[in-house]
Amino acid sequence: MSDSATPRNTTEISLLGRSYTVSCQPGEEDGLTRAAAYLDLAMQGIQQRGNTISADKVALMAALNISHELINSRDSERALQHDFETRLTALDRQLDAALSQLPADYADQAKTRAAERKNASESNN
Repeated sequence: MSDSATPRNTTEISLLGRSYTVSCQPGEEDGLTRAAAYLDLAMQGIQQRGNTISADKVALMAALNISHELINSRDSERALQHDFETRLTALDRQLDAALSQLPADYADQAKTRAAERKNASESNN
C-alpha cells in the first residue's frame, strides 16, 4: 500500500449532499473525484428507489452494485483475453503450416523474420 512518509493531498467530495474531505496520493485527485461522482450517482439511484433507507444501507447497496459491475467487467475482460489468445494461437499454427509448405531455405528465413517481429512486438508491450 502507501508509505506513511509519502506526502498526501486532500480533496473535497460530496455523497448524498454531504461533503467529505478525503486524503489521497498526489496526482490522484481527479480519479478520486470521478470515483466519488460515480458512487454518488449510484447512491442517489438507490435512495430514490428505496423507502427512506439509511445512508449506511444506501452506501452498502451501492458498494455491492459497483463491486458486481467490477467483477462482471473483469470476467468479460478475461474472456476477451482468452479469446484473443486462442485466435492468436490458431493464427500461429496456420502460419507454421503455411511456412512448412515453402522450400526449406525460404521457410527458415520467414521463421526468423516472424520470430524477430514477435520479439519486437513483445518488447513494445
